[in-house]
Amino acid sequence: MQLFLISKTRKKSLTLTLGPISLCVCLVLSLVCGLLVFHAGSQYALNLTRGSIKNLYTQTAPIWNQELEVQQKMLNQVQDNASKNLDALATRLSKLQAHVMRLDALGSRLASMADLNEINFDISSAPGLGGPKPSQIRGSMEVSDFISALDELNSKVQDRSEKLAAMESMLIDRTLQSQTIPTGSPTMDGWISSLFGMRTDPMTGKVEFHDGIDYAGKPGSPLLAVASGIVTWSGVRYGYGNMVEINHGNGYQTRYAHNKKNLVVIGQKVDKGQVIGLMGSSGRSTGTHVHFEVVNNGKAVNPKKYNSLN
Repeated sequence: MQLFLISKTRKKSLTLTLGPISLCVCLVLSLVCGLLVFHAGSQYALNLTRGSIKNLYTQTAPIWNQELEVQQKMLNQVQDNASKNLDALATRLSKLQAHVMRLDALGSRLASMADLNEINFDISSAPGLGGPKPSQIRGSMEVSDFISALDELNSKVQDRSEKLAAMESMLIDRTLQSQTIPTGSPTMDGWISSLFGMRTDPMTGKVEFHDGIDYAGKPGSPLLAVASGIVTWSGVRYGYGNMVEINHGNGYQTRYAHNKKNLVVIGQKVDKGQVIGLMGSSGRSTGTHVHFEVVNNGKAVNPKKYNSLN
């Protein structure tokens, strides 16, 4: 292989003759030189890039650190708010649970007072709920919406609690009133032997007014209070023999006379249906019976009227 080198002025020329070996050596040298140039350029570019990145990091690092601090503060605040919200929800839930327990107790008492059985009113099981599957799926409730719903529910529970308490008070008043109004018979196994009103007196044979009802029965049969009240007389009274008188309030009194024995004393509180004496024939009597009177505002009234209320 021959190479001709001509000068710029073309006055001289140089001819180089290269053999195969020389040509290979030149090619290898050219390749090595190219690689060295490429490596040098790569290192230069890499150093330049590293410098740019370092400068960029130096400029942006404080900004990112500041932003991270802000984000961390926001995250801490969110966590703190979430903790406070959970505490508030737990407190409200606890109060609501207390109100519900009170409502359950009130409902149970009201059901018992109103004679509602478990079929009509059962607080131990949840009421039936249901319905078709909604056609659209809505998103979950937000915390603020949940708190608002909880507040509304709490207000409703308090309102229902007050109303149930008022109903309980009314039922108690009615129960007390029903317990203090004379109703029923003073004996469980006796029978009527003389009615209220005009009759022939069994002692004199004359027509006289009978201000009570006589119930005949076996000696020693229990005598029952027909209403709750306070014993205002327990002893012997002329014509009545052993007599028990009970004041029930609201102007009502009842008398149980000719007893074999009185089982209560003056000032004692008695309940409706309580045994107050034993049937006998003391006083002005022709045989074993109880003379039963109902007095309303000082005037004897027909006990049969109150017997029909039982």
